[in-house]
Amino acid sequence: MVAAKKTKKSTDNINNKLQLVMKSGKYTLGYKTVLRTLRNSKAKLVIISNNCPPLRKSEIEYYAMLAKVTVHHFHGNNVDLGTACGKYFRVCCLSIIDPGDSDIIKTTAFTSQPKFRGNIVLGLENFVPGPNHVFN
Repeated sequence: MVAAKKTKKSTDNINNKLQLVMKSGKYTLGYKTVLRTLRNSKAKLVIISNNCPPLRKSEIEYYAMLAKVTVHHFHGNNVDLGTACGKYFRVCCLSIIDPGDSDIIKTTAFTSQPKFRGNIVLGLENFVPGPNHVFN
């Protein structure tokens, strides 16, 4: 019961901060523009809805890892993310270029840290190579 209440409160918190970004900050909506801002190193935070297609999600996460940008997975589908942004259409992903008066980047930095440190991707420290693995 308590965990559900905390999730609801944190979702409301993210929604309020998103509304503030939409009013006072700079952002891009959509897959192509998110990739463009990541390639140009302009994005400071990327938000992805939970029903984003897996290939799209992995490509955005890969570009974000290269640009060292935090990715936040929104706890709602693309309709909910569009509504949270104050739009009347679905939003699969968005990138925040300038948060404006909002502190959404500081808030989401604690909830969704990037899963890498420098050149080391976490989770590969216990990697055991198979018989066909070739080291270069």
